[in-house]
Amino acid sequence: MATVDMDPDVARRLFEEGATLVLLGVPQGTELGIDYKSWQVGPRFRGVKMIPPGLHFLHYCSVNSPSCGGETGPKTGLFLTLKPREILLANWDPKEEDLNFSASKNEEEVRRIRANLQDLDPFLGPYPYEVMRKWVALTDRLTQEVASELQPLSGRVCAFSDVIPELQLMHTKDREEQNLPRNDTACQSMREGLDKLPRMKQREGTELRFSHIPKQTYPPGATPAQITQYSMDQSYALETLLEKHHKLQPLNVLGELQFAFVCFIIGNVYEGFEHWKDLLALLCRSEEAMRSRKDLYLGLIAVLYHQLGEVPPDFFVDIVSQNNFLTSTLQDFFQFAIGPGVDGTLRKRAEKFKAHLTKKFRWDFDADLEDCAPVVVELPEGVTLD
Repeated sequence: MATVDMDPDVARRLFEEGATLVLLGVPQGTELGIDYKSWQVGPRFRGVKMIPPGLHFLHYCSVNSPSCGGETGPKTGLFLTLKPREILLANWDPKEEDLNFSASKNEEEVRRIRANLQDLDPFLGPYPYEVMRKWVALTDRLTQEVASELQPLSGRVCAFSDVIPELQLMHTKDREEQNLPRNDTACQSMREGLDKLPRMKQREGTELRFSHIPKQTYPPGATPAQITQYSMDQSYALETLLEKHHKLQPLNVLGELQFAFVCFIIGNVYEGFEHWKDLLALLCRSEEAMRSRKDLYLGLIAVLYHQLGEVPPDFFVDIVSQNNFLTSTLQDFFQFAIGPGVDGTLRKRAEKFKAHLTKKFRWDFDADLEDCAPVVVELPEGVTLD
């Protein structure tokens, strides 16, 4: 782990008040990081010291030995909230290729580590303070409570889903009982081959627990005119999400947006990117909410400002259609932001943000979109137009 020049006063304060991660037995060559920095573990590595108190994201990838090919496994991560001078102790489990933090619950073992911390110090790498400002900017709305509610019950955020068969069909007779095609006969078609594949599901407890974004954007009993209105202005769906998942602290939805972004940009979790896109689209296309929730949208601009600073300009372009998801989404946002009833401060902030993005990415938010045609919506069953 490389060191970085640090202000002596900051270094002294972190040395006295910073938390320590003692990570024992991590194999040499393992890719391990905290927040926005990662390294390859060397033979002397025993952990990380001088960690600023607060929320952090520890992540790592197991690596095969060079004699076995040296391949790097999928990334695993977990959110940790560290207190001043706290010591967290973990041991590497070679069978699971994961860190086991159960030793942190052994108070006697933690006291022993604390008493010998000075001897351990040469084997601890300092927290990469040069990324601290960036990390705080990307997570300033993400609290310990929100992170705990969103990360899997297993406590691990995994780049690849841990999936198992929906049905354990070990023998041919098991498949016959389920009216499924036998596996001991040749496939006559692609469809038959697909039918023979097991249906998989994510292992219970490993799922990210994101807020459910309503598929129905209009209230029950809505008229056709209301259905069209709520399909263009998705404030009803946003308010439904906030009421169900963030009732006491609506601004926590910004923390969820940051959580999803960190899971993708650092944790390599594609599901995080998909949720980030869907949640952002909902926020940007809620015109009435923009008039009534000024603080939420001022916060959204600040969150996006820092997030978009971490991605290249062509990151959001669809490879097939060459359409940029983000420009079309933000075009709706900027259009609503200059509408009647929008707070003046929010309007000005949105105009500055639009100018910033136009200059930095050369995105054109004033071009006519192909989808500016009338919105086509599906009517509920039984509803007809005269």
